[in-house]
Formats: sequence, structure tokens, C-alpha cells
Amino acid sequence: MAGSSGASGHVPSASPPLLLLRGAEVFAPAALGVCDVLLAGGKIAAIAPELPALPPELAAVHDLRGHRLIPGLIDAHVHLIGGGGEAGPSTRVPPITLSQLTRAGITSVVGVLGTDGTTRTVADLVARTLGLRDEGLSAWCYTGSYELPVPTLTGSVRRDLVFVDPIIGVGELALSDHRSSQPTLDELLRVAADVHVGGMMAGKAGIVHLHMGDGLRGLDLVRRALDVSELPPRVFHPTHVNRNRRLFIEAGELVARGCSVDVTAFPPEDDPGDSLYAADAIDRWIAQGLPVSRLTCSSDGAGCMPVFDGHGHICAMDVGRPTTLSDTLTELLARGRDLAEVLPIFTVNVADLLRLGHKGRLAAGADADLVALDDHGHIAGVIARGRWLIQGGQTVVCGPFERSAS
Repeated sequence: MAGSSGASGHVPSASPPLLLLRGAEVFAPAALGVCDVLLAGGKIAAIAPELPALPPELAAVHDLRGHRLIPGLIDAHVHLIGGGGEAGPSTRVPPITLSQLTRAGITSVVGVLGTDGTTRTVADLVARTLGLRDEGLSAWCYTGSYELPVPTLTGSVRRDLVFVDPIIGVGELALSDHRSSQPTLDELLRVAADVHVGGMMAGKAGIVHLHMGDGLRGLDLVRRALDVSELPPRVFHPTHVNRNRRLFIEAGELVARGCSVDVTAFPPEDDPGDSLYAADAIDRWIAQGLPVSRLTCSSDGAGCMPVFDGHGHICAMDVGRPTTLSDTLTELLARGRDLAEVLPIFTVNVADLLRLGHKGRLAAGADADLVALDDHGHIAGVIARGRWLIQGGQTVVCGPFERSAS
């Protein structure tokens, strides 16, 4: 379906109209009960049990009775220009599209390079990030890739953070993985120090988003970095911590020191082996009484998910999909989890870690990023920056080069 601005589906630059959303059960992520929500200028203008009527020439009114209204999901790990390439050029995953993100309820996204910082560049990643902003989402990215020295845009991690607007940290730097640069403690500390100070100078998150592999060293380097440095624990954000049970246990211990950790929503058809599906990991986290505020979940969308043999050769491959993020939330609700309990893992926890103060929450003055869920927890509507991108379960805005988003 083409977007409302023409065949390209490109989001218009004009200010959005007033939108009055009536009668939804609102989760901010705390449960607020049945409320009306007024959106104006890309922001939430008001939330109340009943807002006054507005003339039709000023506001478009949408009846959302029977729906649950939540903040737009924030995905802090997506390969915006595609991942993969470990088995040659033909295994490079294509770039992500706008509707692949919006169909997952994602209104804010952070891009990563991954294994390949050679044929893909930080410049390409920044360009795609800015392109998604033009298309209607909120988007940021990390500088760097798996490797050391860190690939950058300006020649310096610190300068990238200070001078390049979308860059908010370094990632995904690989640890405990045969594809990593096998960093030493001193090398990890140098990167973390640069990103921390660069973040301070730029008023950004300044985190090191760490790809965790299956290696037996696990989170050892992170623990040692905390032992010997003055760096705040929040600087280190390990992801894929549900890839095996040993690593998941380590992650639960690490949060006691002040770090946040990230579980990956692996595709459901993947054989879990020793790993934990994201819903299982979140269930276990809550059952063990671990702090929910220290847990985030991401999709690894458009990332290659290879299976290696003992010689480092790929013997199977899958591709991450953004929809696994919303599918994980839906699965948790189907298991009887309370929406207000698990929703922060996909919204406000990510926003707070990344210092995106106007994201991840529904409140007056926050960005107008909202998702409407139907009775079964499936996505019925998506509003990003005050504009409908999915309405009535149908995609109404596509990316410029998408043939169809339906």
C-alpha cells in the first residue's frame, strides 16, 4: 500500500494534525486505566480519563475502545544496512526497510554494523539512520563493529560521539567469540573510556554495546573492567546474554554491579539448544527476582544468525527479524504476564539506558510514539512522531523503495 504522500510512501515534512485517541486502556508503561490521549506537533499533549471534544477541522478523532495503548517499542540492536557476510558476499543480508520495523511496533531503533566493518562502513550506517529519520522513525546508531581498532567515521570514537548526531555509543564490539579481535582488558578499557567521555561531552548515552559469543570466557572481561577502573557500570551493555544458560547466569550476577543486559529475540524456529528464547529468559529473570529495570530486549533484526562447526565453518544460517521483538511481548502476555510488568523491558528501560528522555513512556511532553494492541496483544496500529504508520492493522506508510508494505 502506498503512503499517503504518493507512491514513494515518504513521510511528509509538514507538522502532523492533532490526533485525539479515545477510550483505550493506556499503559505508560504503568497502567493508567481507560484514557483519551491528545497528540499535537509530534508530542503527547494530554492524557486524561476524558478529554473535551475538538472541532473536526482541528483534530482527527480515532476510537480505540477495546485496545491497549502502549509506548512505541525501542529496538537497540538492528542491522539497518544488513548483517552477515561470514560465508562470503552472497551471505550479506539486505538492508532493513521501514515497514519491517513498523510492523513490529518499533518506533525508535539503534543501528549496528556487526561482524563486517570492512565491506560495510560507519558512513553507510549513519546514512541509513538519517534516512529512517526522514521516513518517519526515530533512529540512532553505534560507531564501530565487532573489531578493534574500532571503525569510525571521523577517525576517533570520541569525535564520532561529539560531532556525529546519530552516534550514541560503540557497538557491537565482540567479546568471547571466535569472530572478535580478541581484545585485551586494556583495549576494552580504552574504548570504554573514550565512549564514556565522548558521551559526557555530547550529552549522549556513551555506552559500549557488547556482542557476547559462546566462548568460555563469557563476561570475564567486563567483570575485570569494573574491578580495575572507575568507569560507571552503565557504560557496559552486553547483548545476546540468553545465547546459553551459563552466560545468562553470569548476566544475572553482573546486574548486581550496576550493569544492564540485553536478551535477543531469536527466531522461534531456531533450535534453542543451550540457549533460551527471549520469552523464556524474561520469564526466568522475573521468577528469580532479578531487577527488571536492568533488562532490555532487542531483535537483532537483519542480522545473520549462523551456526558454526568446531572448525569455525558455517553449517546453518538464519536471519533476525524485527517482528520477533513484538512477538516476544505477545508471547509473554499469552503466558499470563502482566503488561505493565514486562513492558518496560521493551520501552522505558531502553530509553533510560540510552538517555532518550522523551521515548519509552506515555506522558504529556513525551514524543508521540504509540502502539495500539488488540485483544490478543497483536499490533493494530502504530503512530511514530505523531503520524499513523500502521492503522487498522494495515501499513499506510512505506519506505521509498518498498513495493508494498501490506
